[in-house]
Amino acid sequence: MDSAFAVQHLLTFVLVATRVSTLVAIAPIFGPASVPLRVRGLVAVALSLLIAPLEFAHSSPRPANLIDFLVLIGAEALVGLTLGLGILILFSSMQVAGQIISQMSGLQLADAYDPGFDASVPVLSQLMFYVALAVFVIIGGHRLVMEALLDTFVCLPAGHASASPGVLAAMTGLLAESFILGIRAAAPVMVALLLATLIVGLVGRTLPQLNVMALGFSVGALVLIVTLSVSLGAAAWIFQAQVDPVLQTVMAALKPQ
Repeated sequence: MDSAFAVQHLLTFVLVATRVSTLVAIAPIFGPASVPLRVRGLVAVALSLLIAPLEFAHSSPRPANLIDFLVLIGAEALVGLTLGLGILILFSSMQVAGQIISQMSGLQLADAYDPGFDASVPVLSQLMFYVALAVFVIIGGHRLVMEALLDTFVCLPAGHASASPGVLAAMTGLLAESFILGIRAAAPVMVALLLATLIVGLVGRTLPQLNVMALGFSVGALVLIVTLSVSLGAAAWIFQAQVDPVLQTVMAALKPQ
């Protein structure tokens, strides 16, 4: 009897740890690639130890064979992956804004290594990402994510997770919204750079003896610095306003129909 009780609790813990670890592995607020793997693993285990006792009251179905066990693990991983991917898509919108600004300002070659994507990205993309991360922490986004994680155990207890048909549609919609959010965040700088380019072009036509290339780069850099400094707060506000809708969309997709 005690052995069956221990096995049931161990199974519940493994299922909880699977859902939590996939979230920690993919969400940029918990598991960026720059954080050592041991630290991410410790965070996942600590969160699992806190959540698992809440799930002991729910009887997880005991798998009859290895295939059933892998199906349970895969369903739990899908829930954590969906929640983490929703947060990752939200943050990627700010990186899209930085990418657009870098291309229009001629700073595309100023790259920095991003361990999260294991690739070189423009410096402005990194700047927008860290601004978004700071705003997310300030508004308590990490607590909102933990609340959403606990809510998933309410609607989908450990061992009772399933692949919802609305997950794919929700992720597709979030991707589309992320591009729109990125364009909105970059819009003030895009308009200012476009006007600066037109003005420099008109000046070049009026005074052909000027070095338009050198003048255009200098004016563009100045306009970029001034406009970005002024509009960075608006971009952060736009990002902040999307945190709750994104989490609500993910939770609505995870809830059983």
